[in-house]
Amino acid sequence: MQRKPIIAPSILAADFSKLGTEVEAVSNADWIHVDIMDGHFVPNLSFGPDVTKAVHKSTSLPLDVHLMIEAPEKWVQHYIDAGAHCVIFHVEATDDPVALARTLRSAGVRAGFSVKPGTPIEPYLDMLEEFDEVLVMSVEPGFGGQSFMPDQLAKVRTLRTAIDERGLDVIIEIDGGISADTIAQAAEAGCDAFVAGSAVYGKPSPAQAVDELRKLASR
Repeated sequence: MQRKPIIAPSILAADFSKLGTEVEAVSNADWIHVDIMDGHFVPNLSFGPDVTKAVHKSTSLPLDVHLMIEAPEKWVQHYIDAGAHCVIFHVEATDDPVALARTLRSAGVRAGFSVKPGTPIEPYLDMLEEFDEVLVMSVEPGFGGQSFMPDQLAKVRTLRTAIDERGLDVIIEIDGGISADTIAQAAEAGCDAFVAGSAVYGKPSPAQAVDELRKLASR
């Protein structure tokens, strides 16, 4: 399914002291990506449901909430209540991803799963029908500003083939090292949505950076 590129700035790279203003600065984006880290599943700590709720109040854009946390099934309701449009959890962090996806969908929220760079995608292809989104990590999760891992695009191509052959409406998203130098190759591999942190918030005009990334992905 051919889509317009979805650009999702990550507020992990924003200035937390003026988060409302930073979110408003990318009002031309498609989604806002919210990275949740617990200091256990990944070796870093970010923020939780209260900040997510505050972001939801400050924008009309859909919140793409990425849970890099242990036992996500214990926490998803907090993020549903905080206004998440899609909740993405890691398959490495839960024993029953399909059950969790059904919980999310039954609550009226889109369900997504993510895989770390070292996790193969093939074991999860059979459950694609249960999901709305798959997030391929092209860096090790937990820290912003890492270098893009082009070998992860093999997973994207595998997903693209499986989704297209089965006629599924599942978005392929990529997160990690996405910039003006890497977004075109991710798009060519079959990505629909692109998370960008420093490539947006590290520029003088975040809105202009969003537009430029969208143009590069469209090519």
